[in-house]
Amino acid sequence: MKLKLSMPTYTWICYAIGFVFIISGMMKLVDGDFRGMFASMGLPFPEATLFLVAVVELGCGILIAGRLYIHLAVPPLLLIMLGALYFSKLPTLFNEGVLSFAFAARLDIVMLILLLLVWQHVRGKIVL
Repeated sequence: MKLKLSMPTYTWICYAIGFVFIISGMMKLVDGDFRGMFASMGLPFPEATLFLVAVVELGCGILIAGRLYIHLAVPPLLLIMLGALYFSKLPTLFNEGVLSFAFAARLDIVMLILLLLVWQHVRGKIVL
């Protein structure tokens, strides 16, 4: 069954996705706590990775909020969300259990679902 979104619903979903990623990207650029968090995850080149993730979140968030090039903006954000689940939320599952994991990962999972919903809506079309 293919879900068809009405334009106002689609627009509001794009605004919500854009808002979350724009704020998240800005916070990663201005809040020093993220440096330590990225370093503690064991990522290669944590400061460069942090900067790259922040810029991608900010740029793709702006594109999605403006409903521009969504077919290009969604895949990097899906990759970031999967990475966030893997690197920062999955350890919670193993250390604290399913309920703590579900609580910690709730926004990540909702954003994954919304990104997939928007991507399915524009697949095959260029939305300008």
